[in-house]
Amino acid sequence: MALEMSYVLITPYTILKSRTGGVVARLLSRTDLELVASQMLTPTKDLAEKYAAILKKSVSSKAADLLSDYVLNSFIPNEDGSKRRVLMLLFKGENACSKLYSIAGRLSPESRGAGEMRITGETVRDTYADLVFDRDGKLKYFEPAVLLPLDQNFAMEKLKLFANFVESHPNIVDINYDDKTDVERTLVIIKPDNWRYPSSKPGNIIDMFSRTGLRIIATKIYQMSVSEALEFYGPVQTVLREKLAPKIGDKAKTLLETELKLKLPENASSKLSEIVGVPFADDQFSQIVEFMSGMRPESCPKNKINEPGLVKTMVLVYEGKKAVKKIRDVLGPTDPTKAPSGTIRKEYGQDVMVNTAHASDSPENAIREMKIIKIQENNLCRMIKEFLAEKGYK
Repeated sequence: MALEMSYVLITPYTILKSRTGGVVARLLSRTDLELVASQMLTPTKDLAEKYAAILKKSVSSKAADLLSDYVLNSFIPNEDGSKRRVLMLLFKGENACSKLYSIAGRLSPESRGAGEMRITGETVRDTYADLVFDRDGKLKYFEPAVLLPLDQNFAMEKLKLFANFVESHPNIVDINYDDKTDVERTLVIIKPDNWRYPSSKPGNIIDMFSRTGLRIIATKIYQMSVSEALEFYGPVQTVLREKLAPKIGDKAKTLLETELKLKLPENASSKLSEIVGVPFADDQFSQIVEFMSGMRPESCPKNKINEPGLVKTMVLVYEGKKAVKKIRDVLGPTDPTKAPSGTIRKEYGQDVMVNTAHASDSPENAIREMKIIKIQENNLCRMIKEFLAEKGYK
């Protein structure tokens, strides 16, 4: 079987209707392919025209005009200059194109009666796409939900087109607001525990965040290095020492007195806090770094500390009014056992570390965190160009 690279474009209307999470959930849970990159695009008129032209010559004649016209109408910026968002997901694996296409599904006309049922809800397009004709056979409405190539030959020229586009465009897209009062940006990281095996969880988490009404303005697939994890969670180490060390000191004093049948001086807890409590807190911190990067900091060779980690995350930036609070309300508290019903951590979290997602606790921290993980950088362009080079495509 052939190792292939393919893409799925989630259309502006699908994003606008907050169906992104549902689409992502199906794509991730029904295939063994690896999601290797993701990026939010705001197509220009030039990109839309070039993509439409490629579709016209690479798609079957029956659908060519339909799809190319859709791209020209739906991808080009609005008359007021505001841009439309398209989410690009990049997958790699054996027979990637055919596997994704089978999940996305064909464009099926609206059913007209029990004897003509064609839509089952099995594919992405069954659920989210519309192809509606009137009684005379004239097209009334068309929304494909997703766009993707049928096979690797059809994919190559399109992959090159999108790689060239994103190379010169920022990873964070700009959105126009009539009123910018209380508009914030906040960072979300869908943590490594959601990527251990093919699962709908990442998509379901995005779907739950959609209830905030906020907009996704950036995303990328990311492997946090040990050095980045140390900096990102640095403030947590201080908190752990302050909160855990005294408790461990008291516990150690109680255990020693119980086991050895002796009375220790009152200041023993303080000394034990330094001797036992601080190392315990630091070990907890090392476990957090390992969870997010795949390596404990004390075990990581110095020449590997800045290299991409061994585990995958998905980073998203949400924007809108009071974004920080809205996201954290839906996410729930750090301890999943204390999270209210209906929150993400109650639904998917396990404990205070394996708690499914991270969200910034203030606009200021969001800025700090986005800088650490280099939110303006994305590996989508590089991965496409490396694949095209491997295949000898120029």
